[in-house]
Amino acid sequence: MSDPTRKLAMKKLLVLLCAVLAWPAFAVDGTQLLKKVDRNLEPESYESLRKLINIEPDGSHQEFVLYSVKKGSDKLVALFLDPPSEQGRSTLRLGENMWLYIPNVGKPVRIASLQSVIGGVFNNADILRLDYAAEYDVQGLTEDKDNYVLALKAKSADVAYDRLKMTVDKKTALPTVIECHAASGMLIKTLRFSDTKDFGGGIRRPATLETDSPLYKGYKSLMLYGQIRARKVPDEAFTLENMARVKELR
Repeated sequence: MSDPTRKLAMKKLLVLLCAVLAWPAFAVDGTQLLKKVDRNLEPESYESLRKLINIEPDGSHQEFVLYSVKKGSDKLVALFLDPPSEQGRSTLRLGENMWLYIPNVGKPVRIASLQSVIGGVFNNADILRLDYAAEYDVQGLTEDKDNYVLALKAKSADVAYDRLKMTVDKKTALPTVIECHAASGMLIKTLRFSDTKDFGGGIRRPATLETDSPLYKGYKSLMLYGQIRARKVPDEAFTLENMARVKELR
């Protein structure tokens, strides 16, 4: 190869190398990340056991144990196992519609997402949560060394929180903090995820969810997961008629 030819080849190689080095890093897709967060938190269809604890400013607390079953992106039913005064009660969520069944009433009654069947800081939307990707669109994504931060906007006015700011750990693709805001921008509550555990079946997620709110100063609530595993359940389990028989799913 002559010197001019060699120089031309080297020049082309240099130009190509510079182009490759200057090419921007492949951008993270916020929507795909949010879907991954959902699946890392729980399977698409699953059953779980949770304890919910409401703690008041004076240190007193009240505990509830719930058995829950979820299917797909829009169906979830939960049964109260404890305390004895709540046994037999069940809640059902179909999309944004929610009901409460009380045995001595005998007929499901509609409940609102921002109310709470247990009191405390968790509302019904928190207790009967669907996939985040089912309820929110990703409007922005930023990152630092350790975390992604997703800016989420509710897909409809029926969703409990108009906007979420979700901090996601880069290594695990699990949320660490979620700030929940009203349409006005006011902070309604903060959710904090911790105590990551292996639940088996490929599920490794935070076992503790803690929340507090500037609207309820001095109060906080905990959601402690004792069990979560994939399970397929027929659609018939998620009907108003079946709310009195949720215990048969266990």
